Amino acid sequence: MSGCMSAFGGMPQAELSKGLKQLKGEHPPLLKQLDNMYELTQKIDQEIDIETNFSALITSVKDFKAALDPHSEREEGVLFPMMGVYIGTTSGPIAVMEYEHDQAKSKIGEFLTIAESKSGSIGEKKKAAQLVQSAYFILTEHFSKEENVLFPMAERMLTDEEKEELYQKIQEI
Repeated sequence: MSGCMSAFGGMPQAELSKGLKQLKGEHPPLLKQLDNMYELTQKIDQEIDIETNFSALITSVKDFKAALDPHSEREEGVLFPMMGVYIGTTSGPIAVMEYEHDQAKSKIGEFLTIAESKSGSIGEKKKAAQLVQSAYFILTEHFSKEENVLFPMAERMLTDEEKEELYQKIQEI
């Protein structure tokens, strides 16, 4: 498929530099965790062993957050500012990516606050699980946008020196 053109800008899909490849490579394990969390929320929705599944969901969300936070920091603290030099950060793709990060983190944080209150009726647990579902939908779409638009854009935009700097800086996080 060497002649295949990407939909963005009519350019061939570029091989990602090692820093961008690392960021993209962090998505599959995060998506696997998201899928597991989503399955638990479905069981809670269907009122299947709610206490056990809600407890498992709390653990899964905490584990996911522990994996997501450094990934987000690598993007927000390194990649987005580097791209922002070229395309700005107050509107456009970077602003959208940051907004989606904020929305997902907010839903996850809200879920954990409710979960740690140790109380809750079945209805409240189902409502809390819906926050995780919202984060799931935000992040699965978000990762796809990064992989199909943002990372290829960064690959074309950043200089070789900046790509090396990106890689070095994300190793420190």
